[in-house]
Amino acid sequence: MVQETTQADEAVIAEGVDEEPVEGNRRLFTGWRMQAVAGFAALYALFHMAALNGVSISAYTGVTVPLLPQFPMETWNFRIVHIAGALALGFVVYNAVMFSDDAEKDARGGPWGKIAYVLFIPALFALGTSLWFARTIASGALPEMGGLTTWPAFAGTPIYSQEVWYFGMPLLIATVGGVVLGWFETAPRDKFRVSDVLLGVCGIVVAVYLIAIYGTAARNAVGTPFVPIGVAFAATAGSAMILELTRRVAGLALVIITGVFLLYTFVAHLLPGILAVQSAYSWQRFFGHVYSDAGILGPTTAVSSTYIILFIIFAAFLQASKVGDYFVNFAFAAAGRARGGPAKVAIFASGLMGMINGTSAGNVVATGSLTIPLMKKVGYRPTTSGAVEAAASTGGQIMPPIMGAGAFIMAEITGIPYQEIAIAAIIPAILYFVSVYFMVDFEAAKLGMRGMRDDELPKLAKMVRQVYLFIPIIILIAALFMGYSVIRAGTLATMAAAVVSWLTPFPMTLRGIAKAFELAGIMSIQIIAVCACAGIIVGVISLTGVGARFSAVLLDLAGVSQLLALFFAMCIAILLGMGMPTTAAYAVAASVVAPGLVQLGIPMLTAHFFVFYFAVLSAITPPVALASYAAAGISGANPMETSVASFKIGIAAFIVPFMFFYNSALLMEGTWFEVIRAGITATFGVFLLSGGVQGWFLGQRSAWFIRAGLIAAALLMIEGGLVTDLIGIGVTVGAWLIQRFLHPNPNASIPVRGAD
Repeated sequence: MVQETTQADEAVIAEGVDEEPVEGNRRLFTGWRMQAVAGFAALYALFHMAALNGVSISAYTGVTVPLLPQFPMETWNFRIVHIAGALALGFVVYNAVMFSDDAEKDARGGPWGKIAYVLFIPALFALGTSLWFARTIASGALPEMGGLTTWPAFAGTPIYSQEVWYFGMPLLIATVGGVVLGWFETAPRDKFRVSDVLLGVCGIVVAVYLIAIYGTAARNAVGTPFVPIGVAFAATAGSAMILELTRRVAGLALVIITGVFLLYTFVAHLLPGILAVQSAYSWQRFFGHVYSDAGILGPTTAVSSTYIILFIIFAAFLQASKVGDYFVNFAFAAAGRARGGPAKVAIFASGLMGMINGTSAGNVVATGSLTIPLMKKVGYRPTTSGAVEAAASTGGQIMPPIMGAGAFIMAEITGIPYQEIAIAAIIPAILYFVSVYFMVDFEAAKLGMRGMRDDELPKLAKMVRQVYLFIPIIILIAALFMGYSVIRAGTLATMAAAVVSWLTPFPMTLRGIAKAFELAGIMSIQIIAVCACAGIIVGVISLTGVGARFSAVLLDLAGVSQLLALFFAMCIAILLGMGMPTTAAYAVAASVVAPGLVQLGIPMLTAHFFVFYFAVLSAITPPVALASYAAAGISGANPMETSVASFKIGIAAFIVPFMFFYNSALLMEGTWFEVIRAGITATFGVFLLSGGVQGWFLGQRSAWFIRAGLIAAALLMIEGGLVTDLIGIGVTVGAWLIQRFLHPNPNASIPVRGAD
């Protein structure tokens, strides 16, 4: 909740910013159900923390986990369990449809639950078959080849028939039945649905089978026509569950795009031009390929199962110690007095919250519930209030050191150390927030807005005394730059968050730590589902080679104009990102667009940053802008108008990625003099661009030709060369002289002569 008072003797204080929003389809369990789900979520997060830090069950306890060769687990096994746990937890927590206001309607049973109980028979039969397969492989009765147990599941063998009729078909029947029943079965919001539990069991069946089979030589057959038929069945069921969970937690946009890619796989041989492949792909070959490290178990899941979930745990510990409340109150104390104060607070707070919040829309909900009403209170229109918050919150995705989940995927795909990526992001992040700051400042100046009074704000002195709450983030940054691994740095920061909480009114006891792990487990569901779903698209791209064909198109365009090729790459990245979380948008665009940019001769870091930046900006790009839509829901404005306004506020940021291309010093590549000069001139260019777009220059409104001159000067400054910088300064001086001494009418129009 947020306390907002209008009395002169009371201040606006942020409270409850750290509380997770409850989605309309999330179940609210009570009693033993709540304890069971909370325990499962906490154990799921704790499992990752232990595994990533090399905790060994057998070494510490002497207990050997059945069917698992070791713990910490082998990489593929770990990722399979990672996805299976998210599926089981996600289906139980998130309903297939939104809950209505009519509790009686949600409680109506019908025959669907009984049908779901019947479907447990094939699901459990498939589970029993998987366990029998695992026992057979572990028995040593099967022949070996090259030190690996073989899995003789070729057509015509007994194992082939068992995989089809005892495992594959029962699993598919149960999975498809569970997904379909999810649309019809109802249950009270605090109760389990049978179909959801059924899908959770099916997710576990897929994991048990794949762990057993991938421990044999059959693992080497993935991606070939010789992959075991059971792997194709398991991958088909697993993909269906991933798509369904993604729909529940992230909406239809990513599911539809994934469906288009899946359809393309099976019709590509019928298509013309660059989209065509020579021969059709069979169902068995594709799905035998997609559930491997070239698809679902590839880079996206590699990152979600390591860095992302670790930093979600870190964020959960910070939230438990109410750091989010402190960030927002600190932002109010520091920036609330400036003109249009709440808008400046939104920028400052969203930048801070972006360090612990992984999504643009989530950032909007966390800070916008306070800043948007206050922006409206000081004079901003509802549309502008939502747009400012959306633009500011989107920038949190590129704010070091955490930068959302996309930066971790960038490190995984490129092989560039995460520390280097975080350093390279410093100037682009500054440019983004500076551009948004100038836009809202000039808007406030045009409207004559005031700042907030001292008695309306938290006391800065009190906020400074609590500056120790930044210690976990400082430890994270220091550990990264001292050479610690990202995992070790994240773990140390998480431990620091628990220790620092003892200096606050919310000390973390053992129960509090368990609650933080529970929160982390729930928070991780969406990002894991999204990463796994993006992995399906990556699997399509790797099998069909469609990414290489897009690279060829970019090369052809570059022959005409390199700027045209970059513009085309920008459009693809934004289109792929519309309606998709940043993580998935970047993962897909990095597979389709980035290789082509690298082939143009663009450095790998620059190419991937270019794609990443526009994947982030897709959250405020009409017509589908998730962050803008979330802000519109709070401000009460029209979503489309809000997205257009947020696009305008962030317009300068759309120029920044082109700056990387023309001046790599902005990514910290070059001498200190080059980096500092590039940063200063680019910041000045962003200032001029904001002034030109808003029509406000040096304390007064500007005529249309002054605005045009400012935009031209901005582009010259942004280009980064010495000659262009001097020309840009000259144009700016000319614009200042004209405005200072000639006082042109700011409302002057462009004369147009008609034929009449």
